[in-house]
Amino acid sequence: MFDPVKVKDQCVAWIKKFFEENGKGCNAVLGISGGKDSSICAALCVEALGKDRVIGVLMPNGEQADIDCAYALCKHLGIRHFVINIHDAVEGVKNAMPEGVELSRQAIINLPPRIRMSTLYAVSQSFNGRVVNTCNLSEDWVGYSTRYGDAAGDFSPLAKLTVAEVKQIGMILDLPEFLVMKIPSDGLCGKTDEDNLGFLYSELDRYIRTGEIDDPAKKARIDHLHKINLFKLQLMPVFEPDLEA
Repeated sequence: MFDPVKVKDQCVAWIKKFFEENGKGCNAVLGISGGKDSSICAALCVEALGKDRVIGVLMPNGEQADIDCAYALCKHLGIRHFVINIHDAVEGVKNAMPEGVELSRQAIINLPPRIRMSTLYAVSQSFNGRVVNTCNLSEDWVGYSTRYGDAAGDFSPLAKLTVAEVKQIGMILDLPEFLVMKIPSDGLCGKTDEDNLGFLYSELDRYIRTGEIDDPAKKARIDHLHKINLFKLQLMPVFEPDLEA
């Protein structure tokens, strides 16, 4: 049985300990998308550190249809926030590609998250900060993140919690329900994350925690995505020379 109060309190204590050991007096800096994960991470950091040590960064790529949700989160928590539109940076990189370099569709999709992470680190280093990774276990399990983009960070409060568990914690953090229960979407293709994945997060969460799933085809897809994306969760392989040979 998942106890959201117990786990929330454990997470808050863990965040406090992380900052005591890895940046006493530093600020938590995180991208605020208006979705549940960044909202809940921000709320956890506020409880752990106080609102004056949490900085939100809103990073639309041109127009962002749901940016009002990000503003609402910052107002609700009372945290400092900056709005940095990454559109010119994204287009600058794309336009700087020389003749003969045609970016793939996936490269174009992953470029904004990677520029957002560079932006977060620029803000973090300028405000004595530590960058919050906002990914959850369900997304990480099937690789639904961008390596060196939203998958990066200095500490990760939600990486061992499924979507269902994250939502339960969100509901006891006194966050507006529309932020916690907001249907996740990449904002690119008009589809939800579940549409793109081909299965429901509830099905994935159950499979992660119990090993049970009703649809063999969905099981095969989840297993395939997990296998091919494991490298995102591992440290970069490093060559170790045998200096005594």
